[in-house]
Amino acid sequence: MSANDLYIHPSANVSDKAIIGAGTKVWINVQIRENAVIGEGCILSKDVYVDHAVKIGSRCKIQNSVSVYSGVEIGDDVFVGPNACFTNDKVPRAFNADWTITPTRIEDGASIGANATIVCGITIGEFAMVAAGSVVTKDVAPYTLVMGNPARAVARIDREGNRVSGDV
Repeated sequence: MSANDLYIHPSANVSDKAIIGAGTKVWINVQIRENAVIGEGCILSKDVYVDHAVKIGSRCKIQNSVSVYSGVEIGDDVFVGPNACFTNDKVPRAFNADWTITPTRIEDGASIGANATIVCGITIGEFAMVAAGSVVTKDVAPYTLVMGNPARAVARIDREGNRVSGDV
């Protein structure tokens, strides 16, 4: 298998209406719904769910048990740690005739730690980092490290995630 080969594990459930880029690896029990677009060179680990019409850029790594729901758009070179949670509904109810998807944008190079919750309607800026377990309820500026519940800015970081300043 060359680096340009698309790999889809036999247990994955991938819609024939999804678009998946060259070199992407789709692992055990992944589900990718119709009209999802996934870039080149991505890794979708065990039990990832990609809802309909989701857009994921190139060279992204989405680890085990992440659900990426409709309305979430992920840029290039994004890392999403295991069990991170994206929401897409500001007022969740079992039945709501007026239900609408609230969009969320994850910019290029951002990193989301394990078990983080990303509340819909926000943007996580380029090369921002969300610490594991954080609950993000508002926009995160580019090159900013946030942590806690609710997440708060604690440092400025560089492209590799190293702290460059405690001033935010």
